[in-house]
Amino acid sequence: MELIRLDKDNYTEIEEMSTIATAILKDYYDNIVGPVQNDYMLAKFQSIDGITDQLNHNYQYYFINVDKINIGFIAYYKKGKDLYLSKLYINKENRGKGCLRSILDYLINYCNDNNLGGIELNVNKHNPTCMIYEHLGFKKIRSECNDIGSGYYMDDYVYYYKIEK
Repeated sequence: MELIRLDKDNYTEIEEMSTIATAILKDYYDNIVGPVQNDYMLAKFQSIDGITDQLNHNYQYYFINVDKINIGFIAYYKKGKDLYLSKLYINKENRGKGCLRSILDYLINYCNDNNLGGIELNVNKHNPTCMIYEHLGFKKIRSECNDIGSGYYMDDYVYYYKIEK
């Protein structure tokens, strides 16, 4: 597995990221939040404009690449003394093959290299990956409901992984 950083000035890569994100998230979240809300979220956050805006606000996006094929993506940014993991998605065919552990190891090393204290992320309350994050050592620290516009909310648990120094 390799992480390949998305170049914020490369329209073709941003377009590919949007295409991959849309395919993975349509498949995964239509059943969790419903297709109408999911389409709204995809247009807001994973469209070419949405990704470009995030890149211009210090998000770092990476393709998750296995055998020269992009199978998913991550996005994160520094949030105070921590790293905020905004996105981590892998296509259905490649889930459960150890990529998540490798990505977590990468993020831990990134935090150590940048003197960050931990990794924070939001997970939809109905997302079955909650159990996986808990198994990897993340602790549920709170619940929150965030208004994302047009009458839609993200009803999440917030998880935190403390970096041991």
